[in-house]
Order: sequence, then structure tokens, then C-alpha cells
Amino acid sequence: MESFNKNLKDTSLGLLEATQEYWNDFIQFMREAWILLLLLFVGLVITWWFIDPPPPKHVILATGSVGGEYQVLGKKYAEFFAKKGITLELLPTNGAQENIAHLADRKDPVQAAFVQAGVVNQKGIEGIQSLGSISYEPIWFFYRGPENTRSDFETTDGRLNYFANSKISLGVEGSGTHAQAMNLLRISGLKEGSQFVYLPGKKAVEALQKGEVGAIFMVDGIESPNVQALLNDPSLHLLSFRRAEAFTRLLPFLHILKVPEGGFSLVRNFPNKEINLLATTTHLLIDDRMHPAIQFLFLEAAKEINGRASFFAERGEFPAFKNSGLPESPVAVHFEEKGSPLLMDYLPFWLAELVNRLFVVLLPFCAFAYPILLTLPSYRKRRVQVRINRMYGVLKTFEGELITSYDPAKHDEYLAKIDLMEYEAIRLEVSKSMSGDYYALRTSIDYVRNCLNRGIHPYQASVAEEIPS
Repeated sequence: MESFNKNLKDTSLGLLEATQEYWNDFIQFMREAWILLLLLFVGLVITWWFIDPPPPKHVILATGSVGGEYQVLGKKYAEFFAKKGITLELLPTNGAQENIAHLADRKDPVQAAFVQAGVVNQKGIEGIQSLGSISYEPIWFFYRGPENTRSDFETTDGRLNYFANSKISLGVEGSGTHAQAMNLLRISGLKEGSQFVYLPGKKAVEALQKGEVGAIFMVDGIESPNVQALLNDPSLHLLSFRRAEAFTRLLPFLHILKVPEGGFSLVRNFPNKEINLLATTTHLLIDDRMHPAIQFLFLEAAKEINGRASFFAERGEFPAFKNSGLPESPVAVHFEEKGSPLLMDYLPFWLAELVNRLFVVLLPFCAFAYPILLTLPSYRKRRVQVRINRMYGVLKTFEGELITSYDPAKHDEYLAKIDLMEYEAIRLEVSKSMSGDYYALRTSIDYVRNCLNRGIHPYQASVAEEIPS
């Protein structure tokens, strides 16, 4: 037991001495290399800040008309962003074309927008990418008068068979509603004329309810106040697209949504039979310069908000990465294949983004800085060795002067010089690995002092002491 305690004590003392030695070496290293380390740190900060800047705290999202689904959806996104410490400002617009114009203008602060598939003319548009589709957007056609049970937009001589005598609102020019309405009318063989008017969403709803127009197109989500106002008005009818399959073949970006009998209201049994609706999809478009972290945040918001089961979509159906007519963001491709960065699942957004940026910048930086740091210990050793060698040189020169021109009257002056050399040697801070060189230097200095203190010329024997030949 006594032997075990002794071994434990010796081990503890050894560890303590080793720790103290490493600590002293580290302090000495910091004293000698702090300038270089400071330069490396400044370089890292500059690289981190300018090459991979932090994400903005304020982002502008272009939505759509007041009272529309995009405005409702935008508020949900803003709430999600607020929880992550980012302010998402919502900008109401007149529709898709205005949203595209905001994103295409490289000086415009808008960085994201909701835009329907099928309204973007890909030609001539640069700097815009897609984060995928986030929801279905039905094309509603509400009308007054007798219920149409036989046709949708069948024509005779370029005129609508059933709605020939009705004023029809196509939505504001430049809006998604107008673009989709024109797509349907164009392939049905109709052209714009005096029969058509162009009202924004809320005004179109009011005009239809007052009987000022006979029918309106509206492309909007089922939760929008405008659509809900029309669905809850028993005096209005909703057109079923009897030839929906043909429309989707001619316009591939369209989808067929089936509404069962009574799907909108069991009390009214509305609709009174299964109907087909045509729908486009809402795409989340961005300025291609948007920070990757903000893109991941938009995709996470889409997953949480739009990924839930809804009236028309199944759980997990959105976000979807279907053809939008625009290039997909590389971030969206990564999200589709691998999801969000792992850290975003376990850390707050700001901390996950900070750590991710550190990894992105720090690893390449370390590849550059590591060889420099690796050379610092050997640099420090060579630096001390140079100082020791320089003192050996001074001692050798001094000894040479004693040999060639020793003056007994300057004995005290010689001792003062050798004492000064020893003082300078004592001030040297060396690691234990260089203790041999350090004490060899001090031994050499002491040897020259001993030679001076013999009482005779230390480097030339007297005549009486000369060795006979």
C-alpha cells in the first residue's frame, strides 16, 4: 500500500510538473508570437465577415392584392420568421407581373415573392430563382343567373355559348388572375373584347354580388377572404370544368382538383355534385443573391405552414419542386435531397447559422493557417538558438581580445563585461528541451571568468611554467 501511495504521489507530481512546463512554454510562446497570432485572427475575422457575411435581419416579401390568399399566407410566414429573429416585411402588390418586376430589378430591395406558375415569361428574365411550389391555387369562375350544367367555355363563332350576354371580370392586367384567365380563354378560341372588364379581387367580388358583372375569374386560395365571401353567397354558382383533362394537356402547369358533393357546405349541399376545378401552383421566387440561410428559412417555413394537410393538399405534399419555368435555387435542390442543415434542427436559427458560417470559413482558413502555426514552435526554438549562438560569438570575441591584448590594469573591467554577459544569459527564457544549450553557455561564461581570476595572464603561461622542449 505504501508503494502504491508513493507511485501515485510521484505520478501526480510528474503530471503537475509537466502541466506547469507546458503552461510556461505556452506563456512564453504567446509572448513571442502574439503579433503573428493577432494577424491570423484579424485575417479570419475579415474572411468571415466579407466572404461569408451574416444573413440580413430584414427581408421584404412581395405578396399580392389586399384580401387575397397571398396576404394571409404572408402573415403566417412573417410570424414564422419573427420566431427566428428575422423581420419579414410584407409588400402588397397588384399581382404576379409586379412581383416579377420587383425581383428582376437588381436595385429593388424585394428579395422574395409569391407568383403563380404559368404567368412568368422566362425569356429575358435573369437573376430570379425558384424555391419550389408551396400550394395549389384554384382558378375559380363564379357567376350569377341560371346554373350551367352542360359546358365550361365552349364557343360558337368566337363567342361564349353560355356567357355570351354577361360581363366578365378577368382581374387586373398584370395580375395572376388575368394571366390565367387569358390562358383559358385563348385556348378556348376567345379574344379580349367589350364583354370583359378588369377589376381587382375585392372590387370584382363586390361587383358580382351587386350584379354589376355576371361572372368573375379569381385565382386565389380557398382561405382568402375574397373566395370565402363568394363560396358563402348562395346566390352565386361555381363553374365545374367539364373538359379539365383537356385543359391540363394543353397547359401542363395546370392541375385538376376534385371537390366532392357538399365539399364546401354540407348544409347547402354545395356543390350539389362532384366538380372539377383547375388549379395552378404558387411558387416562391427569390432574388438569386438571397443569403442561403434565409433561403433555408423560407423552405422551413413552407414545410411547416404549407406542408400541413389542407382542403386540396395532402400532408407533406408541399413544398414541391415541380417545374416553375425558372431555374431552381441550389439551396432548394439541397433541401429537396437532404433537408435543412442538421444544426437547424437542434439549435436556434442565429446560433445554427453562426456555427455553420464558422465551419464554412474556418476549415479553409485553417488549411492555410495550420502550416504557419505548425512552424511556430520550431521558429521559437531557432530564435532562442540564434540568441545563444550570438552570445557564444560575443564570448568568443571577448576571449580573443584577452588572448591578443590582455592588460592587467583592466582586470576589473574584464570581470564587469563577463558579469554583464552572464546577466544577459540569465535573462534568456528557454524551454526545458533547450536547457543543455542554455547551461552550456553559462558554463562557458563561468569558465572565462575563472580564467580571469587565476592571478596571471590566463591565456599565456609564464616563462617559469613553460614546458621544456
